[in-house]
Amino acid sequence: MKLKQDFAPLYEAMKEYRQKRVVKFDVPGHKGGRGNRILSDFLGESCLKNDVNSMKPLDNLCHPVSVIKRAQELCADAFGAANSLFTVNGATGAVQAMIMSVCKSGDKIILPRNVHRSAINALVVCGAVPVYVNPEVNGELGIPLGMRPEEVELAIVRNPTAKAVLVNNPTYYGICSDLKKIVEIAHKHGLLVLCDEAHGTHFYFGEGLPVSGMAAGADMSAVSVHKTGGSLTQSAVLLMADTVAPDYVRQIVNLTQTTSASYLLMVSLDLARQNLALHGKEFYAKTVEFSEYARREINAIGGYYAFGEELCNGREFFAFDKTKLSVHTRAMGLAGIEVYDLLRDEYDIQIEFGDIGNILAIITGGDRSLDIERLVSALSEIKRLYGRSPAGLFDHEYINPTVDMPPQQAFYAEQETLPLEQTTGRVCSEFVMCYPPGIPILAPGERITRDILDYIKFAKEKGCSLTGCRDMQVGCLQVVR
Repeated sequence: MKLKQDFAPLYEAMKEYRQKRVVKFDVPGHKGGRGNRILSDFLGESCLKNDVNSMKPLDNLCHPVSVIKRAQELCADAFGAANSLFTVNGATGAVQAMIMSVCKSGDKIILPRNVHRSAINALVVCGAVPVYVNPEVNGELGIPLGMRPEEVELAIVRNPTAKAVLVNNPTYYGICSDLKKIVEIAHKHGLLVLCDEAHGTHFYFGEGLPVSGMAAGADMSAVSVHKTGGSLTQSAVLLMADTVAPDYVRQIVNLTQTTSASYLLMVSLDLARQNLALHGKEFYAKTVEFSEYARREINAIGGYYAFGEELCNGREFFAFDKTKLSVHTRAMGLAGIEVYDLLRDEYDIQIEFGDIGNILAIITGGDRSLDIERLVSALSEIKRLYGRSPAGLFDHEYINPTVDMPPQQAFYAEQETLPLEQTTGRVCSEFVMCYPPGIPILAPGERITRDILDYIKFAKEKGCSLTGCRDMQVGCLQVVR
């Protein structure tokens, strides 16, 4: 039975609390903003008055029994899940909770190598062992695609003790695997399916979009509602089917999540869910309209390739997220990060990311036609002013790894620090990645190759934000001794 989605229980409880004008002798210490006027003036008085602490009338995220519990029940219903948990550590926390709920030390999990760092971080923490299904790579775009179902099944057959399969739905570039088929295969072999849907909120409410994790029969899904769903940054939900025990998962979440959950983040999830349940269809129809228009206009410029559904092949590029504006830039002689920097520095346009050969602009129904036109015009001018021969540009974003030891073992192993150029052939004990998108170039336990070092060097030269390693300048790496 569907629940009434026009009600936001946490929001209503917070409004009622505000009206009582309660005298505050609890945290936070800014006391509704009176103790920090500069912050109050910057964020707004209403914001700080709603920045409250857990209490009986407002429930407690660690052990929800009233208004948060009801808000999570409404969320689960809206997303088509059996249960949901709010998280205030983004989809990062939800991804880690999914993995740590199904894997213990030494357990195997099957996943694509082009996962977000949060997934491999979970392996470092819990000691699970990755079995990577290397994604296919589009030769023209140089980007990793999805997993073929037959490759997933082969990995399961070769690793019969594996506990779960993790699937990106979609990737950062908007590419989807055949999720229904992967779920069918995994369940046939007794494995759970976990979905990283950090960029897939709209799959649950839009029309004509790829299938969502819950609709495909996945067991758990991590959804960054803040990315395309309208909640505040850092807020996300963990969705669960009835195949998992929600109270056990909550215990896992509580191992790492704060006991002082932000009510600003939680109420934003409550209100975003209400808004999407009531108006999501129209909101995402507008999103697709904006994205499709931008794609056509950018492709008409020449030199850029805003790719889309024309690349779907029913296999590793099974479906495409039409809301994503992913644009290949290498043909006009610029790395994606160079276009990213030019848009921000010269045109005051901030897009989501630029990597070696592509840029990504996140578009939602909250954009305006004028904003889309401004982006298209800026890209046209960048081509005219800065376009050149693509000779010498790096031609791929993904390098198949050689995994020599599990991430946890490598991360905690005896280590030594070496200059980049002296690390060829050694086993890395830390992460190196461009952020965003946060997909590791190197992860703990992987062998360092000349190709990887060339990629890192090129990324540094082009201005990518390299993160994850101990040396902030990325001149040295930690390797297993």
